[in-house]
Amino acid sequence: MAETYMKERDRDGRKDLKYPAAPEPLTVPVYDNHAHLEIADGPQAGSDLQTDFGPQGLSLTEQLDRAAAVGVAGVVQASGDIESSRWAVDAAASDSRVLAAVAIHPNDAPIYAAEGRLDEAIAVIDELAAHPRTRAIGETGLDYFRTDEPGRPAQHASFEAHIALAKKHGIAMQIHDRDAHDDVLATLARVGAPEKTVFHCFSGDEQMARIAADAGYYLSFAGNVTFKNAQNLRDALAVTPRERILVETDAPFLTPVPLRGRPNAPYLVPITVRFMAAELGVDVDEFCAQVAANTLAVYGSFD
Repeated sequence: MAETYMKERDRDGRKDLKYPAAPEPLTVPVYDNHAHLEIADGPQAGSDLQTDFGPQGLSLTEQLDRAAAVGVAGVVQASGDIESSRWAVDAAASDSRVLAAVAIHPNDAPIYAAEGRLDEAIAVIDELAAHPRTRAIGETGLDYFRTDEPGRPAQHASFEAHIALAKKHGIAMQIHDRDAHDDVLATLARVGAPEKTVFHCFSGDEQMARIAADAGYYLSFAGNVTFKNAQNLRDALAVTPRERILVETDAPFLTPVPLRGRPNAPYLVPITVRFMAAELGVDVDEFCAQVAANTLAVYGSFD
C-alpha cells in the first residue's frame, strides 16, 4: 500500500535529482508543517543505500540537520497510508524536531475499501493517533483529480471518519483538497470541523481563502505559491489573516522557483517564506515569528 501511495504523488516533471544548495538562513526560525520525508528522492534514490528508517536518499537526521542550519526548527511528518503513518510516529519518537500526522490519503481510501480493509486501516490510524508525538490527522480529505466517481463514496466515508478521529484525540487535521473545494467545505460545515483545521497546500482562490479563514481554518502555503501560473494562490495569501497562515514544503514535491524541478526538502522553506513576506510587503523576521507562533498554536510544542 505504501508503494501505491507513493505512486500517486506527482513528480513535477523532475529532471535534476541533485539537492539544491542551501539558501540564506532565516534569523527567526519557522517550521515546515507538512513534509513526506519517508519518500525516496535526491541523488541516491534508487541506490542500495538505506537511511534511518528505510527510504533511500537523505536520512531523517540529515534532513533535519540541514533544516536546522537554515532556521527551520522542526517538521510535521505527514502520512497517507498505514506504512507511512507508522513511519511518521517512529520518526517523531526518535527525534524531537519531528511531529507526526497520520492518515489514509483520499486516493488510497478507495483502494483499502476495495480490499475490504478501510475500517481496519482507520482503526490503525486511531491507534497511532493516540501517540503523544502524533499531533494531527493528515493528510485526509477529497481528491476528484485522481479518484473518479466510483471511488468517491469511500473517500467521503474516510474523510468523515478522520474528522471524527481528530476530534476524538483533540488534535489538528490536515486536509488534502484537490478539485473538490465545494464538497470539502460542505463536509466540514455539515459534520463540524476539528478545532484546528489546516488546508494543506492550499489550492483555492481568494474567495475560498476568505470562506476558510472566516470559518477559523488555517491555510498552509507551499512552494507552488511561487509558480508563475499560481496567481490564485498569491491572491488567496493576500486576504488570509496573518494569524491563519502556515508554510510547508510538501517535500519532496512542489519545490519553489527558481529551483522547480529539483527535489524539495525542509531546508528550502526559507525561499518560500521570503517570497510570501515580499508578496505581503511585511518584514521577514516579523512574518517568520507570526508563522512560527501559528504552527505551535496548531500542533503544540516540539519539545
